[in-house]
Amino acid sequence: MVVDSALRTMKFLYERDLFGLIKRGVFLLVIAIAFHNSLTWHLQNVWGASADFWEALYAKYYALFGNDDLMVGVFGMFAATTIAFWVTSLLFLIADVTGWPDFVIKYKVQPEENVKIPKDKLLRCLWVALYNQFIIGLPFLYMVHHLFERRGCLFKPEDLPTFGGFAFDAVGFIIVEEIGFYYGHRFLHHPRLYKYFHKIHHEWTAPIAAVTIYCHPVEHLISNLIPAMMGPLVMGSHNGTMLVWAVAAQTTAMIHHCGYHLPLLASPEAHDFHHLKFNYNFGVLGFLDKFHGTDALFVDSDQEKRHMTLLSLTPITELVPGTSKDEKLK
Repeated sequence: MVVDSALRTMKFLYERDLFGLIKRGVFLLVIAIAFHNSLTWHLQNVWGASADFWEALYAKYYALFGNDDLMVGVFGMFAATTIAFWVTSLLFLIADVTGWPDFVIKYKVQPEENVKIPKDKLLRCLWVALYNQFIIGLPFLYMVHHLFERRGCLFKPEDLPTFGGFAFDAVGFIIVEEIGFYYGHRFLHHPRLYKYFHKIHHEWTAPIAAVTIYCHPVEHLISNLIPAMMGPLVMGSHNGTMLVWAVAAQTTAMIHHCGYHLPLLASPEAHDFHHLKFNYNFGVLGFLDKFHGTDALFVDSDQEKRHMTLLSLTPITELVPGTSKDEKLK
């Protein structure tokens, strides 16, 4: 019985290619351990050299909100994420709506889609995004601020963390957010819930950047806000670290939705595939999709082969041309 159980486990791991995932993880862990002391020393020196700059910058931001923990924790966070959202959205919307600049269009993931976005569809998207930011997001930040205070999170400039503390927290954020987003996202795909809460987000089978928070308020809480803020709460992080994380996580999510596979930016291929096929690629990093087998169709597609950071000015569709097999997936 024990042998049968072990064999079934081995078969499961083999079918999911988790052996390869584990080997890569162990390899990276060994490298990290081997270079930990040296790397940490060098990065800490760089961080230390610029510590005065970062502390002064955060001190100005802190002062902008009256040197008040509540104000900077709620309205400071809201201002940073909201401004970052609309600046990023505007940059992509210029290309989406006008087709300018021409050289950007060749990087579209689905070039035949969104050639001309219907005005009413776009305005609805922008209105829902505003609603979720002001009516859902702002009260959520107020409520979660009190949890951060109870957790012992710090807010003052002189309490900013060392590089090691910042890096440790960032790793925790990424892991917690991935777990929260994957299972929250997959939960919303349950047949009894999908049409009520998540269907609105999937109206865009070829998403644009602003679609990142075009969703039902319940989804905005479950998939966007709670997973992003759970990491800082678990780690008991400084507000300065949270600010960097919130803007970075939101911007990354927008790049995943933007519809363009641009040089040096994160690849949007996996999440774009999710919008195209719905029931695959629920996570961000992919290891939970690999574990649960929810990347099965994706691994057989050209989108998976294109799922990399583009280090060339040549569009990824030219570097990895489509195949007849890929056409069958459309």
